[in-house]
Formats: sequence, C-alpha cells, structure tokens
Amino acid sequence: MPINAHPDYLAAEKEYLLTQTLEEKLRALEKMISLVPKHKGAENLRAQLRARYKKLKEQLAKSKKSRKKKGQGIKKEEMQAVIIGMTNTGKSSLLSLLTNVNPEIADYEFTTKNPIIGIMKYSGVNIQIIEIPAFESEFYDKGLVNTADVILILITKLEQIKEIEEDLEKAQGKRIIVFNKSDILNQDQKRKISATLSSKKYNFILTSIKTKEGIESLKDKIFQSFEKIRVYTKEPGKGTDKERPIVLDKDATVKDVAEKILHGFSNQIKETKIWGPSSKFSGQIIGLKHKLKDLDVVEFKTK
Repeated sequence: MPINAHPDYLAAEKEYLLTQTLEEKLRALEKMISLVPKHKGAENLRAQLRARYKKLKEQLAKSKKSRKKKGQGIKKEEMQAVIIGMTNTGKSSLLSLLTNVNPEIADYEFTTKNPIIGIMKYSGVNIQIIEIPAFESEFYDKGLVNTADVILILITKLEQIKEIEEDLEKAQGKRIIVFNKSDILNQDQKRKISATLSSKKYNFILTSIKTKEGIESLKDKIFQSFEKIRVYTKEPGKGTDKERPIVLDKDATVKDVAEKILHGFSNQIKETKIWGPSSKFSGQIIGLKHKLKDLDVVEFKTK
C-alpha cells in the first residue's frame, strides 16, 4: 500500500482483492494504476501494478485463444442448444432437469471443466443440450457457443446479461434468457424483472431449478426457437405413430416429408391424406406441394 494513499485507491485495491475473473482483475488494476499517488515513493508500486497488469493481460489472451480450440470432435446434431452462464448459476442442475445426464454439481466454483452433452426428449424429438463450462473460467468453450442453434443464457442477476452478450458477437444462435432462482423472489420482484427483460425485447423465462418452476415452459421455448415442425405419419387403416415424428423446417411441404422418409419416395405416391392444423377437415386429400404445420398427420398411398 502506498504512503498517503487516497481513499479512492484503497477502494480500488479492495475491489481488486474481491474480483474473481481475469477481466474483473484487469479492470480493477486499471483503476488502481490511475489512482496511484504521483509522488516518487509510489514509483515502485506503480511499476509492480503495471507488471501485474501485463501478466494478466497475457493470461487473458492465452485463455481466449484456447477457448476457440475446445469442443472440437463434438458431433453437432440436427438441433443443438448450449447452456452458458457465470459460475454457480445452476448450469449443471439445469442440464440434469432438461436431459438424461447427471453432471457433477457442487457449491465450489468452476465445477464443470469440459462441455457436458445431454439429450432432451421433447414429444418424441431429440434435442442435443450442451453445458458449457463457466463463462468466466479458462474452460469456457467459445467455439461451441458460436455454432450452436440456440443459446440458453442462464443468469441470477440482470447485470450478468451485458457481460455475457459482449462476448457473443460471433454467435448465430437464437438466445433465451433463463433467469434462475425465481423461488427466492416475491411477486413484485418477478414483475419488475419481467418488465425489464420485456422492455429490452429479450426472449426470456423465469425458472427455479429448486422448485422446477418454468422448466416445462422452457422446454417449449427451446423447441420453438429452432423454428421446426413435427409431422407424424400413418399407414392406411392403421393408427398414427406418435412416438417418432419427422422433424422439418417451417414451411415444409408434403413432398419434403416423403423425401425424408426415403429419397425418391415422392414419385411412388398415388394419394395423400392429412389430419391436423393445416387441413381444412380430417382426412383431406392434398397434393405434394401442400404446406404443413406443426403436429400434422400425413397418410400416404403408393402406386
């Protein structure tokens, strides 16, 4: 500590000691360096702070470079979502609730050191969900985040959004803000948080991993974010197979369904009937160019 240090410097020094991430440490050090007393007795301290700043800057650059290389070898499925967020926001617990995996969950920081993959089953559809190591840790995988179709930004404080979004400039996926720990909020607090997120036009949901509030609605949001539809098929005289829907892009046609079943199959079709949201009545006979909607049922008769 320098002799006759200004209270602002002492406050900045205290802030530095409480920081956890490299970015936070660098910001605190910048403030400390700017507030170091100008007298000669503080020259050594100034030099020490600058040397420490340079070292941390190099560590941060190395960490960001290594982030881009991680996640290689993970096969991207047709629908992929990632969970990102600060340490101890509940990422592993959320992955466990959404999917079939049980990752290590602990109170200490940076429990997850590698991406963890799970499969979320949604009405017969498999969605790949990947938990990314904590945003502020050296294990954070920016490459996976940038290529994901959907990004679940898990937060417990509104101010966490800005810091995370600043690092998503190359990310293409649809974003869902998942505000966790709604069980400790009263109705007025929930209303204010929802109003703030709505005013900024975020796609968001309030959840509680502890009580499971909002989890089923979150699953709906995740699926809807992919902008896909589910189409079921049936054979003439038989029931509909509700266990295995065919997943297609929105605005897909009957021909797209046929070709997904088997390449060239559309050429063998004599008649098509449809039930569901896109039909005018049950069992309507339609052509191959008919546009489908989510949860339609299609029956093919071949030549």
